[in-house]
Amino acid sequence: MTPHHLPFYLARPGETDWLMIAMGVFLIAAVLGIGNLYLHLHSLPERMAHKSQKLQFEIVAVLGLIALFTHIHLFWIAALLLALIDLPDFSTPLTSIAGSVEKIADAESTGVEKAPNEPGLASAATSQEKAAPAPTEPAARKEVRGHA
Repeated sequence: MTPHHLPFYLARPGETDWLMIAMGVFLIAAVLGIGNLYLHLHSLPERMAHKSQKLQFEIVAVLGLIALFTHIHLFWIAALLLALIDLPDFSTPLTSIAGSVEKIADAESTGVEKAPNEPGLASAATSQEKAAPAPTEPAARKEVRGHA
């Protein structure tokens, strides 16, 4: 009872509806493609901060995860802005200062004179020599033998 002049997009009874199959495949591909684009755009701040310091990268990653799960876009914008800013490196100079202070403390506690090209260490060693004279060689040997 169907007319003979049906349009091509209407399936006749008992035939496969190719347009519906094509639209189903297109819908699945579109959902996966848009989801991939969304996740790629969402991870943009993390990829930008990947070359920066570890702490900055971790903060940006946490802000991105919070934005992903809460759908509050302000966190994503904050992560993007933080990824764009180069934070100054405070840890390297502080580590260097801490290492130098340890060397100075070790030199003062052991009484070992450091090289004279290091002004702070040379003055500390000369002040120790003035305060207490160094033991002579035989006296130092007696102390070692007495403890052994």
